[in-house]
Amino acid sequence: MSKPVFFAVETGGTKIVWRVEDAAGAVLDQGRFATGAPEAAVEALIAATGDRAVSGLGVASFGPLVVDPASQDRGLMLATPKPGWTGFNLAKTLAERLNTPFVVDTDVNAAAVAEARLGAGRGARAVAYVTVGTGIGGGLCVDGQTLKGALHPEIGHLFVQRLSGDAQVSACPFHADCVEGLAAGPAVQVRLAGRRLEEVDAVRAVVTDYLGQMIAGLVFAWAPDRIVMGGGVMSTSGLIAEVEAAARRWVNGYGAALVMGEGGYLVAAERGHAGLDGAMLMARESIQGF
Repeated sequence: MSKPVFFAVETGGTKIVWRVEDAAGAVLDQGRFATGAPEAAVEALIAATGDRAVSGLGVASFGPLVVDPASQDRGLMLATPKPGWTGFNLAKTLAERLNTPFVVDTDVNAAAVAEARLGAGRGARAVAYVTVGTGIGGGLCVDGQTLKGALHPEIGHLFVQRLSGDAQVSACPFHADCVEGLAAGPAVQVRLAGRRLEEVDAVRAVVTDYLGQMIAGLVFAWAPDRIVMGGGVMSTSGLIAEVEAAARRWVNGYGAALVMGEGGYLVAAERGHAGLDGAMLMARESIQGF
C-alpha cells in the first residue's frame, strides 16, 4: 500500500477534473473526463486513485446541492437539468467507497477559498469570487470559511434593471430579468450574433451595465474587501475595469462605496484551476473539519 494521499475533485456541467497530491503537496496524478452519468463518474474517480490510501477528499461541485456541513444530506444534488444527477450524492458515495472523510462545497465557493488563500485575494479578510461564463456564479470566503446558509449563494439569478430599449429575451428559463439570463455567455452570444465582444460597443455597454448592477448588489449585501473575477466573458480585455466603473455608478457614492476604495476593487483571478485548488485545500482540512 502506498503512502496516504489527498484527493480533490471538481465537477462541472461538461467535465470533471481531479488531482491527487501527497502530504507535501506534490502532484502525483491528475486528469479530466467528460461529465456523464454520476455512477460512471464514481467508477472513473475511484480508478483515478489507484491503490492509494486517501486521507481526505474535497469535492467542489456544480449545483444546486446541499452544502450545510451539519446536514446528513451534505453533498446531495438537488433538482438539476443534468441527466441522472438529481438526488445523487457524489461526494458521500466517493467518501464511503474510499473510506475517508470529505468536505463538499460549490465550485465557486471552493474557488473563493483558493483565490483568498493562494491567489488574487491574498491579504484580504473577505473575498468574493465571481465567474461569468456559460453561467454566472459567486462564492464568498470570510476568514477562510465560505458562506453557507440553508443552501448556497445563487448570484446569477439576482434581478437587474433592464436598460431602456433592451428587449432581448432572457436566456434563463426561470427569470426574465436575472443577470445570468441577460449577461452570461449564452445571452452575450445571442447579442453578438457571431461577432466578438471587443467589436460591438453597444453590446459591451449593455453587458457591462448589467454586471455592474450585480457587483453593486454584492457590495451592498456582502461588503467584501475584494472581488475576484473569472470566467470566459471576463477575459475580454478591459472589461473588469469597465464593470467596476459601472458598479461604482450604481452604488452612487452611498456609504457602502467605502469598501470599494479608490480603484482596483475588482481583480482578475490568478489561479488557473481555482475550483480544483479549493477542493484540494478542503481535502487537506477534511480530517480537521473544514
